[in-house]
Formats: sequence, C-alpha cells, structure tokens
Amino acid sequence: MERAKILIVDDDPNLRHGLRTRLRANDYDTVSASDGYSAIAMAQKEHPGLIILDLGLPAGDGFAVLKRLQESDTLSSIPVVVLTARSADFNEQKTLQAGATAFFQKPADNRELLAVIRAALPSNLPAVALPS
Repeated sequence: MERAKILIVDDDPNLRHGLRTRLRANDYDTVSASDGYSAIAMAQKEHPGLIILDLGLPAGDGFAVLKRLQESDTLSSIPVVVLTARSADFNEQKTLQAGATAFFQKPADNRELLAVIRAALPSNLPAVALPS
C-alpha cells in the first residue's frame, strides 16, 4: 500500500528533522524544502498528498508559495497546513483566505497537527491512527 507523502517546507533544519521523524513514525513518507523557490519545485516534482508550510522563508515567503500553489492547475488541490512562528492574530485569517487548510503556531501540539494532517489528506491515501 502506498504511504501518503508530505512535503515539509521550513528553513529550520532542526524543525524539518523533528517533523520528518514524527511523520515517519506515523507511517508517512516525507520530502522537504528549505525555501519558497525549492518548495514549488519539490511540489511539482513529488506531488505530495499534503504540504506543511512555514511563512517565514527565504526565496519567497509562505504567502508567495501559497499563491503559486493556488495558481497551478496541478498543485492547487494539495492541502496546505501552515506551521509558523508568526502571530496568529493577523496571519491565521490571511493564510486561510490564501488557500491554506489549517494554521498552527509553533510549537504545535503533535496530536492536533497529526489529526489535521490525517483529516486533510486525500481519502485515497492511507492515514494511520494515532496510538491512544
């Protein structure tokens, strides 16, 4: 059975590593990008089932990435979960209006993040239940 692939986009290598470890422990495959430009290139190449996106990125911030994804016929249907250190006050509404599926402020609660990922993934891809 094919595992769901998640693209992690964040310029912090420690955060990418931590997310990759948690997602793989929950039976997801992962790929990653560290800036806005490579995020789009990686999404086009890998066609992930979901993207976890930081807003504060070099070479095109998260809002530029969201805009490019929404403008692409092949990428616009990929759910995007924003995970950022930026304040939710202004950014949460803006990211949801820009096409994001969900907004989390760092550090995110792992259970909540995994529940949203599981719910947002296309139904034809397997999602693994969390241990209770």
